[in-house]
Amino acid sequence: MQEYKFLKKLRSENPLVHCITNIVVANFQANGLLALGASPIMADAIEEVAEMSAISSCTVLNIGTLRRDTVTAMLLAGKSANEQGVPVVLDPVGAGATVFRKETVSKILKEINISLIRCNAGELAAIAGIEWSARGVDAGEGQADISTIAKEMAQKLGCLIAVTGEIDILTDGTRLLEISGGHSLMSKVTGSGCLLSAVAGAFLAISNKNDFEAVAEALSFYKKAGESASENASAPGQFAVHFLDELAN
Repeated sequence: MQEYKFLKKLRSENPLVHCITNIVVANFQANGLLALGASPIMADAIEEVAEMSAISSCTVLNIGTLRRDTVTAMLLAGKSANEQGVPVVLDPVGAGATVFRKETVSKILKEINISLIRCNAGELAAIAGIEWSARGVDAGEGQADISTIAKEMAQKLGCLIAVTGEIDILTDGTRLLEISGGHSLMSKVTGSGCLLSAVAGAFLAISNKNDFEAVAEALSFYKKAGESASENASAPGQFAVHFLDELAN
């Protein structure tokens, strides 16, 4: 059995992961973090997000169901996390779908020091300003070389970028790692990508500055959990339950 050294440390330290996320996935994301061995807190009120991020081990910003108040809350939380020196993960859900989303991502990247962007190919293309055919929050299709774009954007933004899909790509602008595995049912469960962003955040929280290695393990572990869950499930509903169990196992 593969040894996951960061996972062992995570379960020992039980990091508090502050998620400002979307209404579609909040429950699944929280349960996934609990199964993993982290502690979720799903606070998004403007009045308390800065305090919450200040006491958390990581902050995860997910733009899936945006409102203007949500943007304000994300900026407050992200800046507070920066002040405390804890990692901030950005999940730019459907970044190119609307002007509001694109402007929000641009504002967050301008005002907050992001540690990791966890996205799909279409979202990366939107951030990079590359022509891409996407529908809503789906990854879509395009002709651009995603690996090259990811490396260039990681260098430009000074952060890790994980582009997830059938084969995950992780880069810090210099190194580039491809991670295969997982199962097609993972794409049939709403929130599987959003949960991965939070899982990666939990791994970053205990990385002790070994951020690239920690996120690489998070991606590998997540795909392995998907593979194991598929052995006992043939449909999305079954898979979601077994997947949470595998995160715990």
